[in-house]
Amino acid sequence: MSTLNPRQFLLDLYGSAVDAVSAEKCLPAYLPEPPKNGRTLVIGAGKGAAAMARAVERHWKGDISGLVVTRYEHGVDCERIEVIEAAHPVPDAAGLAAAGRMMEMVKGLSENDLVLCLISGGGSSLLALPAPGITLEQKQALNKALLKSGAAISEMNCVRKHLSAIKGGRLALACAPARVVTLLISDVPGDDPGIIASGPTLPDATTCADALAVLRKYDIAIPDSIREHLESGAGETPKPGDPRFARNSHHVIAIAQDALEAAAAHAAAVGITPYILSDGIEGESRDVAIVHAAMARQVATRGQPFQRPCVIISGGETTVTVRGSGRGGRNAEFLLSLAVALDGHPGIHAVACDTDGIDGSEDNAGALYGPDSLERGLTQKLRAKTLLENNDGYGYFSALNDLVVSGPTRTNVNDFRAVLIL
Repeated sequence: MSTLNPRQFLLDLYGSAVDAVSAEKCLPAYLPEPPKNGRTLVIGAGKGAAAMARAVERHWKGDISGLVVTRYEHGVDCERIEVIEAAHPVPDAAGLAAAGRMMEMVKGLSENDLVLCLISGGGSSLLALPAPGITLEQKQALNKALLKSGAAISEMNCVRKHLSAIKGGRLALACAPARVVTLLISDVPGDDPGIIASGPTLPDATTCADALAVLRKYDIAIPDSIREHLESGAGETPKPGDPRFARNSHHVIAIAQDALEAAAAHAAAVGITPYILSDGIEGESRDVAIVHAAMARQVATRGQPFQRPCVIISGGETTVTVRGSGRGGRNAEFLLSLAVALDGHPGIHAVACDTDGIDGSEDNAGALYGPDSLERGLTQKLRAKTLLENNDGYGYFSALNDLVVSGPTRTNVNDFRAVLIL
């Protein structure tokens, strides 16, 4: 431990976390038996969908075909399953076309057939099939507003389900009478499978009234067509207990806790005691950072609640209410707020990255922080508080050459944070 390089140590923790939730490592054990007298169709959506499809191809014992949609630059080569790339986090025409093709593809299946559905985070935007009377342009505008509002992922997906012709269980109904087995990589706090990618193959307990309440809560303006769709109940989703889901099953194959435990094991192996705070932290990124900073200070100065050296690890999905015009996702925002709160306190280092390799809509996974970050920023005339007010965490850490650029990881269990106290 005397030769520990804090920067490399934190990057290694992030790498261990991502590797633990890769499709190739997690998916094979959950594959069902092929149907005896029917065909197997593979469908899916999400940032990890292509990697999941490739894992299916490598381990499936029978014939398969199908279609999955993933984010641009997240595709991989598959031989029997078609991979389409589309936009995230705001849907585009490619996602619309892919969703339409998927709904056509599942028509006419028999009760002897199996549909293997591969779902991971990002599927809500990638499966863009608006309900009748709602346009793609209206969905795009609403998505942008929700992303800027600070709404939690469960709230955003509640709205999305009730404005869709494919989400909120509707894809599973289109597959009937075939049996649907859904394998999910969770990117939501609490790992509720009905929230992941807006649950296209699972029944939905939320209502149109709930969706309207979310829109009111965040004061999001909507066109008359969307308001009428929700107020009339035309957007209601199939509910738990619906007999049409009786033969279906689902398995959450990878969660944030798996990633955190892998990182903790790596830390322990090199002599740094790990403490996992939670795998489901939500709230404003800058506020979550203030709490992490306070805990790190207490460890560093009081030896409470932990003795140093140690590393505090957490996951979940924070949010950013965008008020400025800067660049940066929730992880860069977290680190910039952490930097302000720690004010150069010695011996504290941190990393915050999204496990999908993309922090919001930027080209980085996240960033690194060290006790000299503020000082190095000042040498470039960068004031952390000012950039934080402008939501410009990307700009700050880019100037310091402290961005973490991993490229797409093709999995997604949301945020990974580690604060090292030496």
